[in-house]
Amino acid sequence: MRLADLDIVVVGNPPPSFGGRYFIFVKVTTACGIVGWGEVYAASVGPGAMAVVIRDVFARHMEGEAPDRIELMFRRVHSAGFSQRPDPTVIGAFSGLEMACWDIVGKALDRPVHALLGGRVQAGLRAYSYLYPDPGEAAAGFYASPERAAARAEELVGQGLTAVKFDPAGPYAIMGGHQPSMADLDRSEAFCAAIRGAVGVRADLLFGTHGQFTPSGAVRLARRLEPYDPLWFEEPCPPDLTGDMAEVAQATRIPVALGERMTTKYEFAQALRAGAARILQPALGRVGGIWEAKKIAVLAEGFGAQIAPHLYAGPVAWAANVQLGLTCPNFLIAESIGLGGGFHDRLLRTPIRIENGHIRPPDGPGLGIELDEDVAQAHPWSGEALHLEMSPDPKSYADEAPFAGG
Repeated sequence: MRLADLDIVVVGNPPPSFGGRYFIFVKVTTACGIVGWGEVYAASVGPGAMAVVIRDVFARHMEGEAPDRIELMFRRVHSAGFSQRPDPTVIGAFSGLEMACWDIVGKALDRPVHALLGGRVQAGLRAYSYLYPDPGEAAAGFYASPERAAARAEELVGQGLTAVKFDPAGPYAIMGGHQPSMADLDRSEAFCAAIRGAVGVRADLLFGTHGQFTPSGAVRLARRLEPYDPLWFEEPCPPDLTGDMAEVAQATRIPVALGERMTTKYEFAQALRAGAARILQPALGRVGGIWEAKKIAVLAEGFGAQIAPHLYAGPVAWAANVQLGLTCPNFLIAESIGLGGGFHDRLLRTPIRIENGHIRPPDGPGLGIELDEDVAQAHPWSGEALHLEMSPDPKSYADEAPFAGG
């Protein structure tokens, strides 16, 4: 069994585009005809350029290889060009291809991927979602309204979720960490108060920040949030600044979570050693794939840390998260896009379901899912923007424009 062919499908995610503007799926086929699917989350370059990187990684390091030689292929990619260090674009390309290899091996053995990673230890996977506006609702109004956030949280909790995430602390700027304004602090506290008031003790609050604060700014914000007992304070400082993150973790009673923008076990190991976080959020389409994420989970277990796989992507990455989570004794919770449904459902021949606040693992071999290629091909991406983008402007303290969300 040898890796033979590669197809790349870039799918435009139609409005409201929750999960990103587009999804990059890879279809890898063996010489004997077994098809595996993966998803690339890395998006520092446009999908056209990313497709070139994916093809280069496949041709240079994987084509003609047995799909189960995942460790060897990772070492080739990680050390390519004499680099031997994390590269989110190259490792991101490998991440999707690596998922496809696991899908192939599982299908060849007629076993789900989790059975090949030590076996299932979780009966079900607790899920959470961001608070998203209703279809047709103005994003700026929704993301600035504690009352609308509380109503949406109450709705999701009523449908079975036991945790919700929100990030009202202002825009994400390319300039790096900044101090929150008084309006940011007041708005953030108001969101926590309203949502806690709506859901009571039925659900955890997950507070996101996307790396936008200095350590002292993050500590100021955390003090405003502590009375509402959030389950986590997500990525309070830029992801490269592990020491800053550790400073925040030591100064607040709220657990710090991080990892969606990190890649490979090496970056996560630095965070664990520094005491920067006790909740890790690997994004499997960027971190190095399923096997690398499993190693990160094992590292975390040794530090008393938990795993909460990140998802702002399509359903193939979601399926990979599920397979990983089932094998982790230190699994905490997994992100979903709402309760599933919508375009994510349409892209799969057999959609993934959430029941009573828990993801129901698919039953099939490999990743347990098959992409509906007709639906995928009917929604090509033709835009110029990246999957997600940050504000190009510095934080303004004079003009508190409504925050339109991530």
